[in-house]
Amino acid sequence: MTDLFSRFRVIDTDTHVTEPADLWTSRVPAKWRERVPRVKRLGEKDVWLLDGKPVGFPGIFSMAGFNGSFPDFPNTYADCPPAAYDAKARLELMDREGIYAQVLYPNVGGFGSGRFLSLDEPALMLACVRAYNDFLVEWCSADPKRLVPVLATPFWNVDATLAELERCAALGHKAVLMCATPEAFGQPVLAHAHWDPVWAAAQDAGLSISFHIGAGDMSDLMDDAAGLGVKTNFGRASAIYFLDNARTIADLTFGGICHRFPDLRFVSVESGAGWIPSLLEALDWQWQNSGVREEHPEYDLLPSEYFRRQIYGCFWFEQEGVQSALRLYPENLLYETDYPHPTCMAPSDYSPAMHPREYVDEALAELPEATLQKVLHDNAAALYGLD
Repeated sequence: MTDLFSRFRVIDTDTHVTEPADLWTSRVPAKWRERVPRVKRLGEKDVWLLDGKPVGFPGIFSMAGFNGSFPDFPNTYADCPPAAYDAKARLELMDREGIYAQVLYPNVGGFGSGRFLSLDEPALMLACVRAYNDFLVEWCSADPKRLVPVLATPFWNVDATLAELERCAALGHKAVLMCATPEAFGQPVLAHAHWDPVWAAAQDAGLSISFHIGAGDMSDLMDDAAGLGVKTNFGRASAIYFLDNARTIADLTFGGICHRFPDLRFVSVESGAGWIPSLLEALDWQWQNSGVREEHPEYDLLPSEYFRRQIYGCFWFEQEGVQSALRLYPENLLYETDYPHPTCMAPSDYSPAMHPREYVDEALAELPEATLQKVLHDNAAALYGLD
């Protein structure tokens, strides 16, 4: 077997930390203790409560190696793989799998922090975001060269976001997690100039912007409106979420964000990459066919050229579908595993997933050496300032 992992210092650009039960109760002032995210045992399961209402389960976020699929999942923390929530165990897993570094994203606050808005108290909402960001830096201190923190944002308040971005950059965060669908929470759409101060601050700080799928309304995962069956609906909705960031890429290019902030980098996280060439071909066609340059003569590049200059996509399980993207955009693709989520590269008797090393050997072995070096290491190392 090729064993590409032995030849490259592999960087995994999308993983998640299953937050410990006391993350917020131990960090947010006591007056809010009953409102912040906390874990309660309900029946046989550990449940996350926010403002006293169930918002998720640690086990759903921690299904790596689990022999089942939603609505079945590990009941308690004790049933979850320790590498999901323990930094030392994560590093040991990375050593076993041959992965040098991992980039880390949240769960409980949502993939853009939008869940905290339900608290409807600005000071508390901000305290929850700050508590998570502080925790993540502490968690990554187990090996700061290999564990890469991405800061969450209180995006509903631009001034607070700017302050948190500056604070977290000083703490060692390597990127900014931004909500891709702020309009789902009553905020201006992503392409609006309202967000320009955030883009400017990130560009000045040398931090990239991450857009993780599922940052908006994810009720479709649980709402089986067509009566397909819980597992069938969950699979259908999960696959469709991969395509959500196609709209984000359109907003970044047609909205002039890439043009105004040419040194800022953007990452489409957990979205796959096989669809990217088709999307960019469509965006270029409509850009020219609709006369975009008549309205914006200052836009000097096509969407595909803006993408090539400053946007990245992540992939993890694709085989045939990703080959065209790898051929056309080798400088813009990043490898990920999505550990320890339901779709992660962690095999079990139930899942078709392979170990990361086996997947890369099977799917990427025919790529040129230079492309492998970029996709498995160099692109991510430059983006996050890693060895």
